[in-house]
Amino acid sequence: MADQRIQPMLLWWEMQQLQERYIAVLDNDRLEEWPELFADDCFYEIMPRENEIAGLPIALVRCDNKGMLRDRVLSLREANIYEAHVYRHFTSGLEITSASTTEVTMQSSYVVLQTLQDGETRVYQTGRYVDRVVMTADGWRYGSKRAIYDTLRVQTLLATPV
Repeated sequence: MADQRIQPMLLWWEMQQLQERYIAVLDNDRLEEWPELFADDCFYEIMPRENEIAGLPIALVRCDNKGMLRDRVLSLREANIYEAHVYRHFTSGLEITSASTTEVTMQSSYVVLQTLQDGETRVYQTGRYVDRVVMTADGWRYGSKRAIYDTLRVQTLLATPV
């Protein structure tokens, strides 16, 4: 009986740990590690809530595999020009919506604070993550990660992954 209660808690903890690694990589500018949190055939997008509600497939950022994630990091480091900034992510309400031994779906709320070079910190984005996590040879990895943001617009250039 106790094992039946502990297994869901352990799974939730593993998913929380994956999410915490994701946030640490972004917030500490270790972007080269970001693609390694995903399966090879992953999907990543940042989409406005209004498009999701309307069933529109238009996203601000859309990557269909790990190679595209690596290209995004390379372009951020080598090609794109944008104002230097720091992100701080806060998440809450991690909810596992379905689970098997090889796949978990979950969602959580997020807030991203952004500090620009002027030193002012502002709320950059709020929304929810909708994730599908898959078991790989390297452990749990994101099969898909969707950041669905609540605001009607992005306040500044969207350069770094959310």
